Amino acid sequence: MIDGLVGGRLYGEAQIRTGQNGKRFVTCKVRATTNDGDTIFVNVIAFDDEVQGALLALGDADSVALSGALTPKVWTDKNGLIKPAVDMVAYRVLVGYRGEG
Repeated sequence: MIDGLVGGRLYGEAQIRTGQNGKRFVTCKVRATTNDGDTIFVNVIAFDDEVQGALLALGDADSVALSGALTPKVWTDKNGLIKPAVDMVAYRVLVGYRGEG
C-alpha cells in the first residue's frame, strides 16, 4: 500500500453504489495532471461517510484533493497504447468550498 495525496478535477459525477453486503460506497474518477503535462486518471472509492458526502456534493470538473491508499495500474486505450492509472481508497478529502448541510 502507498499512502498518497492526489489533486485534480472530478471527471464526471461521483456515483453511489451498494456492495454485496448492503454497505454503501461512492466511486468517482479524478483527472490529475503530471509534472510533464500528461493526464492520469485516478479511480477513487470511498467508504467513509464524510468523504462520500463531499464527493457527492461535487460536480464534473470541480477541483478536489484526496488522501488515501494508492495502487498503481496500467490500462490499454482504444488505440492500443498503454497508459498509467491509479486506484485510490480515499480516507480524506479537501475541496475548495463546503456545501450547505
